Amino acid sequence: MTREDVATRLTELAQQAEACRNCALGSSRTRAVFGVGNPEADVMFVGEAPGFHEDQQGEPFVGAAGQLLTKLIETKLGLKRADVYIANTLKCRPPGNRDPLPEEVEACKPFLREQLTLVNPRIVVALGNFAAKLLTGSTLGITKLREREFKMRDGTPLMCTFHPAAALRGGNAANGIAADFEKIKAALDTLPEPSADGSEQLGLFG
Repeated sequence: MTREDVATRLTELAQQAEACRNCALGSSRTRAVFGVGNPEADVMFVGEAPGFHEDQQGEPFVGAAGQLLTKLIETKLGLKRADVYIANTLKCRPPGNRDPLPEEVEACKPFLREQLTLVNPRIVVALGNFAAKLLTGSTLGITKLREREFKMRDGTPLMCTFHPAAALRGGNAANGIAADFEKIKAALDTLPEPSADGSEQLGLFG
């Protein structure tokens, strides 16, 4: 597919997400928050779910956590926010920013699956527990998952790190996410051809 074809299909999917009522969140959210960024991005970030500001604006990571993510993209990766692609596990905000429910994650899987296929990034980065568990198929927490190496079935590296919202609270997450972004940069600069290198091979969602 050409860049224009991918961009057109992503727009069509965003419109479908806006009309989606496959779970109860479709009736409670203000706007669907589909995804944003370069349709040919080398790096695709997958977060958890929209928060208040995202729900109002229809764009992922626009609040304080989004500002931190943008800063990390710029200072650690040497890229602009517009150079990457950013999406969430859920396309609609859970009431009160509660954790996503299993049926909500399941309802949104087709959207994320096609986003990953269309963008076809060189590296996928899972931000936080829910994205990491979905993409790896693991029940381990993010602290453990960020220490392990994964690959999608097509050989695309999958890296896990803390959610920027957790990093804003300080502690290990603040230092850890900065270190992880340095690893992402190193991986981008030295990506080898897919090979049997001991990393765990995953399906699209583990």
